Amino acid sequence: MNTSQAPAGFDVHLDVFEGPLDLLLFLIKKEDLDIYNIPIARITQEYLSYIELMKELSLDVAGEFLVLASTLMAIKARMLIPSKSEESQEEPDPRAELVAKLLEYQKFKEASSFLERRMEEFAGIHYRGAPHFDDSEKTLGIGPFALLDALKRVLDGADLPAREVEGELCPIEPRMERILSLLDAKGCVSLDEAFAGETRRRGIIAVFLAMLELLKLQKISIRQEEHLGPVLIYKKEVEVDAAV
Repeated sequence: MNTSQAPAGFDVHLDVFEGPLDLLLFLIKKEDLDIYNIPIARITQEYLSYIELMKELSLDVAGEFLVLASTLMAIKARMLIPSKSEESQEEPDPRAELVAKLLEYQKFKEASSFLERRMEEFAGIHYRGAPHFDDSEKTLGIGPFALLDALKRVLDGADLPAREVEGELCPIEPRMERILSLLDAKGCVSLDEAFAGETRRRGIIAVFLAMLELLKLQKISIRQEEHLGPVLIYKKEVEVDAAV
């Protein structure tokens, strides 16, 4: 990952970001929607807004994200076309195939989450003696799209100036140092505290990229204990191997 400046010319390659169905399921859960009766116009607009934000962050938007975007727009168009006749045989719901895919994918996600929880539950069972630090406090405790949603809320709620200089440099290194300095002083900070003082859109994005870089370097962990709850940032402890 190049960390010289952001966001101009900044390339981010992260395995943490998941696929398009994950994003769609996240949006359905976030908006508390009925998966069997998805308001397609609303969800399409939300989905496209996240795609645009991912592009602005220079995150690699895989072709599958764009394919699903096209699918959503096609379904939206089909639902806007009035039926030829009220007496004609009822046509199948254009959303049916997408809903079936989402339900099947959700089952696999739930099974995967269950197995992952079981693995974490028994990971340290062989340890004896001194208490073992909870690994759940060392890892990413927030979904990637929930993290992106937190950034979107900050951007939407910020008092941003109307004009910014194109190509203006916003280095992320000072912002990484500031986040670590805050954590040294307090041990834990909220996401809002990390963004404090940033009024320009580029600056806010630079702080977000600084957090991603610190995550990649395993210097911090980010947790959200409940759906749409506060997002907290922790400094990870440096593990030192005990001398044999």
